[in-house]
Amino acid sequence: MLLLGIDIGTSSIKVSVVDAATQQAVASAQYPETETGITALQTGWAEQSPEMWWQHVQDAILKANATKKYDPKDIGAIGIAYQMHGLVLVDKEQRVLRDSIIWCDSRSVSIGNEAFHKIGEEKCLSHLLNSPGNFTASKLAWVKAHEPAVFAQIDKVMLPGDFIAMKFSGETTTTISALSEGIFWDFAENELSKDVFSYFGFDEQIIPTVKKVFETHGLLKEEVAAALSLKAGIPIAYKAGDQQNNALSLNVLEPGEVAATAGTSGVIYSVSDVLAFDKFSRVNTFAHVNHTSSLKRLGILLCINGTGIMNNWVRTITGAQLSYSQMNDAAAKIKPGSDGLHILPFGNGAERMLNNATVNAHINDIDLYKHTPAHIYRAAQEGIAFAFRYGLDIMRENGLQPSVIRAGRANLFLSDVFIESFVNATGVPVELYDCDGSVGAAIGAGLGANIFSNAKEAFVNSKRLRYIEPTATAEYNSLYRDWEKLLHEQISK
Repeated sequence: MLLLGIDIGTSSIKVSVVDAATQQAVASAQYPETETGITALQTGWAEQSPEMWWQHVQDAILKANATKKYDPKDIGAIGIAYQMHGLVLVDKEQRVLRDSIIWCDSRSVSIGNEAFHKIGEEKCLSHLLNSPGNFTASKLAWVKAHEPAVFAQIDKVMLPGDFIAMKFSGETTTTISALSEGIFWDFAENELSKDVFSYFGFDEQIIPTVKKVFETHGLLKEEVAAALSLKAGIPIAYKAGDQQNNALSLNVLEPGEVAATAGTSGVIYSVSDVLAFDKFSRVNTFAHVNHTSSLKRLGILLCINGTGIMNNWVRTITGAQLSYSQMNDAAAKIKPGSDGLHILPFGNGAERMLNNATVNAHINDIDLYKHTPAHIYRAAQEGIAFAFRYGLDIMRENGLQPSVIRAGRANLFLSDVFIESFVNATGVPVELYDCDGSVGAAIGAGLGANIFSNAKEAFVNSKRLRYIEPTATAEYNSLYRDWEKLLHEQISK
């Protein structure tokens, strides 16, 4: 049997068709080839069209079908991973009411901060495990305050993956994991947060039917199946936010296990069995894919908005006609420290780990006679690695002491310069695996449809590709301290 995994990224949609017997991808496709834009109507805003996501999902599936490497009718289940925290609003006819306010949008920071104080900081942290901050509930409150005509038409509020599942099946469902990332869920009471709904004046009826992550969230509609050459009636059997899904794809499911990604944003994600929280909400706690009320599995998440997007900006702004691989090769010719050039990669909205400050990106100490584009490429990757170190130190303050971090061989983890900088700056070894979000979503579909009896069976063929240990921590600690000083100077401005 084949499994279809869909990863709804900020930059593009990727799909993979996976053979359940081997857990290997038979075919993969991405759409579009160029990076999808973000609409920024004002500074700090970030929106995308849900209907555009849906069109791109269909285009990606048809592109994968066109490889002729499989029979689409052999696909038996669909899994969906999606960019976290996005707000999707539909009316009673399931029509989209406005573009999605996505994860890196900063407009609702003040709304969330006020809710944090008014509901009570201690109560928010002990029940929500987070400040309402800049998450989905606060984005919805912004719509209520600034677009009352839109708010009045809302039938259901969804996360991006809920919306795509609805387009496949016509059913509106969500999960505790999704609700927790939206800051709608009370962990202490194991229910929708009465405090959040009361404070913001939301009706609980706007929340779709709550199901497990690994469960049927609807069956593929005949007209959609016909358009995509798929078999009608197959289940949408899994939905998870991209970081929970990335952890799943790396078989990071049990307490103490840690995953990382460095795509558009950067994340360190650690699994815990404790309802833990950071008192400043700089790192956040959400329900993991295998969390239940009786078996607690929480994902403690550090997010850095500006990682891959910083690397892409550097590529564009230097005007180089280079592939990322060629950029990495050029950066590798520059010695660690980039000859004194420093980059702060925080130019993609408010950063939660910096207390929701908008620091912006900075290139510091440019020497016009010394520094070349290659220096900029290396300084960007080092700056991103140092941002990970800064965030990991916050996680360490909260009791996390990882002995190893697992990552997929993708995005910045394709760069030896970045990997070297990451392991030496953090002091933690990295294990690399050949996996990605769309394959993880397919594996999730297999678990949700009971094609795999358990996670051990689902990952029986998962093999480590590389193990990279720190070799120059003293040198990188010194470089990091210089970088950290520059960051604190910007924060204090």
